[in-house]
Amino acid sequence: MELSEHITIKRQVAECVCRRLTDEINSLGFAVAEIQHYPSYDDATFVLIKDPYSGDQNLACYWYDDRKRQRLGSLQFNSDGTFYAEYDVVKQHPGKAKWFVESVTAWGNGENIKAEPKLLPMPS
Repeated sequence: MELSEHITIKRQVAECVCRRLTDEINSLGFAVAEIQHYPSYDDATFVLIKDPYSGDQNLACYWYDDRKRQRLGSLQFNSDGTFYAEYDVVKQHPGKAKWFVESVTAWGNGENIKAEPKLLPMPS
């Protein structure tokens, strides 16, 4: 299967994952202008990665900053139907002064999407 076919087949689930990541970021309570980038399937860079176990081609999606220098996030679809996504936030938690939001993650399969923020304690 060609890259373009993988992109088309995974679109519906990927757009749901992007919405879930965005909802997870927004649920943390950041001010509207504080988050400059959100994951969008159409803004991703796509590549096929060979699954070392099955030998199948897995679709990987990467998001970059405006200059395409720094990776902001990724979404990988695995040959077993599961996926894992991570999107950088890299900001102090707006409601918990002693916590830093590194990123938000999402995982699951098909319509079953779980998500959570990755928090780190602020250095004292």
